[in-house]
Amino acid sequence: MTTSTSSVARRALAAALCTALAACATTMGQSASGSPAAPGSISPDDSWPVSTREHVDLWLHGYALLTGDTARVPFFRRGYRQTMRQVKSSRGAYTQLDANADQLSARFRVNPGLVNGQFLPFYFSSFQQMQQVTDLFLQTGGDPRATNDPLTRQLLAVLGSTFASGPDRDWLRLFVQSLADENTRFYQAYWTSEQTSRAPTRQAVDSIWQRVYRPKLQRFLNNSQQNNGELILSLPLDGEGRTIAYSKQQNSVAVEFPDTPAQAIEAVYVLAHETVNAITTTAINDNITPTQQRSGVGAAYAANANVRAGAVLLQRAAPELAAGYMRYYLRSAGITPPAGDPSALFTSTFAIPDAIRDAFTRQLEVVLGGI
Repeated sequence: MTTSTSSVARRALAAALCTALAACATTMGQSASGSPAAPGSISPDDSWPVSTREHVDLWLHGYALLTGDTARVPFFRRGYRQTMRQVKSSRGAYTQLDANADQLSARFRVNPGLVNGQFLPFYFSSFQQMQQVTDLFLQTGGDPRATNDPLTRQLLAVLGSTFASGPDRDWLRLFVQSLADENTRFYQAYWTSEQTSRAPTRQAVDSIWQRVYRPKLQRFLNNSQQNNGELILSLPLDGEGRTIAYSKQQNSVAVEFPDTPAQAIEAVYVLAHETVNAITTTAINDNITPTQQRSGVGAAYAANANVRAGAVLLQRAAPELAAGYMRYYLRSAGITPPAGDPSALFTSTFAIPDAIRDAFTRQLEVVLGGI
């Protein structure tokens, strides 16, 4: 996900968590409740493992049911809300999230910045931990000084970066309560069933990623300060993934969970799209004026720039994937790709100024070391 407000949120949240991890290095990363705050440490011997995270999917599922999704490359799977309603109806599931949907959705029109809350679950190890810290956050009015535990204090600050006002904290209270009921009555069983049925797809993603494409992209990842991390397969997501960069060795990149083993490569497409964000951000900032930045011009270029830069990355590092990547993002944008070369339609669909394209292309060449 690469909108300007979300990029700002990611930087603020990542900075908060990095401070927390540094402060708690001598306490094994434990919060006051004894639960690890981050989704888990990545072993240096386990490079970019493929995983799933139930609480991440639950949180994103809640957002997908409550928010509009009009981006060219959608944040969530097309038709996700309607599909989930049909699945829930077939199971006779009606939850507090359904009952409170109109009230919860209305708050996004008042404060669009609440969309940045989508990144929050990446800083927690479970939904239970999110509930515990949220309860403390609400009890203290969002004051991180209410606890002496450094890590819990930082997690309170992370929540406060999105839910700063009283009405926003009221929204958070209702959302977490509603999501808990949604999880108990429907989502936990649904998620578990999906993990079982998609196990062959997860294995296929892990195989092509670890054996073929991670080695091809590792130089780029190393040289762009993304040496290691976690590739999370997420049920609600589409071509816009979600990325949090804690440190060179600790990144979380959530991508769509492909439907079948034959579509496993789509996870690599979205990872390429996500991991170029730092490069495109620099390219945009270097080629627009401060006035344009303030007026939102940079934000308008960001989504297309990431899609285009992901293609350039694959053209250099894994050229056999470039055409498939272009077709994937055309389909994600609701456009039928041509039978032949998709390059022209791809370029016109995701148009950006030549100066920005040239800037991130040069930087990718530098990062890739000329390959």
